[in-house]
Amino acid sequence: MHLPQIGFGTWQLAQGKETEESVSAAIAAGYKLIDTAKIYGNEDSVGTAVKKSDLRDQLIITTKLWVGELGYQSALDAFDASLFRLGLEYVDLYLVHWPGNSASARKESWKALEEIKQSGKAKNIGVSNYQVEHLEEMLDYAKTKPAVNQIEFHPFIYEKQAPILEFCRREAIAVEAYSPLAQAAKLKDPTLVEIGRKYDKTPAQVMLRWAIQHGTVPIPRSSNPARIKQNYEIFDFELEDEDIRRINRLSSGRSVLG
Repeated sequence: MHLPQIGFGTWQLAQGKETEESVSAAIAAGYKLIDTAKIYGNEDSVGTAVKKSDLRDQLIITTKLWVGELGYQSALDAFDASLFRLGLEYVDLYLVHWPGNSASARKESWKALEEIKQSGKAKNIGVSNYQVEHLEEMLDYAKTKPAVNQIEFHPFIYEKQAPILEFCRREAIAVEAYSPLAQAAKLKDPTLVEIGRKYDKTPAQVMLRWAIQHGTVPIPRSSNPARIKQNYEIFDFELEDEDIRRINRLSSGRSVLG
């Protein structure tokens, strides 16, 4: 599937006004990919903002199957419930949110997602948080290869995630980067600040540009309209190779999610 270079995430945005206004601001700023999930509790607010935009056909709307609903029939039921909450006729991308601990549940869930894709109610299907071993496993049984693997990806976890990135590149699976700003925990990092000054960009913009130049689609989240717009303004510069290598070296290999 064709993905834009950046998307907008909605994790931790509150149901109602905050989500509706943030998604509306993102669409107005130019974002074409909007990412939500059942577990975020804001699918209906995302759907409301999408419908208000009158741009449904131009947008890629993503939601996800929660790990507690893995399994064939439960996945089918969960998808129908998500579609109802969104108030849309279809989604563009439906993901298995986490692999869970059961290989059989993963396999049965993927069978359900393949049927959902065949029905046209999800234009594309994929996974999230899958490690290399999960992807290798599913390639043995999948009739449809996942279009996307959405993973935590930012400079401070680069070392850990690089093997997944390389595997997905070889298998032509697009990688979406969630928490690309490392939960705003590292925006004062001296290296990012210094590189930002060089390009007259913020550390956040540097991190997003770094993610794009690693071939991923970052999906930052913000409820601040000015920051939403600023995060999108990353297409008028390109990081030099040495700056990318400097940013790579910031990696501790640890998640910021705790």
